[in-house]
Amino acid sequence: AKVKKGFMSLNSTAFSHPPYFLLAGIPGLEKEQFWIAFPFCIMYVIAVLGNITLLLIIKAEPSLHEPMYLFLAMLAFTDLVLTTSTLPKMLGIFWLGSREIGFVWCLAQLFFIHTFSSVESGVLMAMALDRYIAICHPLRHSSILSVPVVVALESLVLVRGILLVSPLCFLLHKMSFCWHHIISHSYCEHMAVVKLACGDTRVNAIYGLFVAFIVTGTDMILISVSYTMILRVVMRLSSPEARLKAFSTCASHVCVILAFYIPALFTFLTHRFGQSIPPQVHITVANLYLLVPPMLNPIIYGVRTKKLWDRAVLL
Repeated sequence: AKVKKGFMSLNSTAFSHPPYFLLAGIPGLEKEQFWIAFPFCIMYVIAVLGNITLLLIIKAEPSLHEPMYLFLAMLAFTDLVLTTSTLPKMLGIFWLGSREIGFVWCLAQLFFIHTFSSVESGVLMAMALDRYIAICHPLRHSSILSVPVVVALESLVLVRGILLVSPLCFLLHKMSFCWHHIISHSYCEHMAVVKLACGDTRVNAIYGLFVAFIVTGTDMILISVSYTMILRVVMRLSSPEARLKAFSTCASHVCVILAFYIPALFTFLTHRFGQSIPPQVHITVANLYLLVPPMLNPIIYGVRTKKLWDRAVLL
């Protein structure tokens, strides 16, 4: 208690390691947060049950141990980490008013959110590559994307996320923080924490932009190139049925890509350039960004993928 009192009473002193931060939840919607938590909780339960079911089905069925489903398993695992690292604490804020989060726990949450957001982007890129090879080079698909290659790709995506995000946490750990310790967010987002630091934060902001452009920019370019090549090949098919089948195999993936990247880009751009956007809109979209894709992914793939649907019905 003495530490907290001293931390809050000093107005101009910088703390290299503040004992705690306070998460604001959704600024501007403090009274509505209690009720907003109910749909958030329902989405979280659906996301957890759906992704665990997906992982169990893929593990139990040997015929699903092929590239598309191995990437899907990685996506399900990533979604579980993303939602579980944020939603329990968020619900605690909304329902119990438990706004306090320790400095180390805040950095840990920040690390998991940004690392596995990077991993999710990388897995979506790898799945686009899988679709490209399956449609444009079907005879070579099994030889190009063998199980060891898929595991290597997934490991590379995970290592990329860890190596790129770790410096963000290291830079924050080395910074001094002033008396103001309220994070205007529902979770420890990088730029929201950076705004509380004393002194020059340009290195943090520039490196954050670098990571975002390296991850999102590279992955979106590769996804766009893959689907451009797929579209060219599909449009050359003479049979309407063949074109429809090819488009159908990509439809699930395109839906998942849109559900992930649209709110991700909105959140990223708003933090840096969207000062005119109301904070309650920005924070609500940022919260949904970590909820909606993990909830939709198992539903979209489960319904649209016959092998998964047939297996799920048997459970």
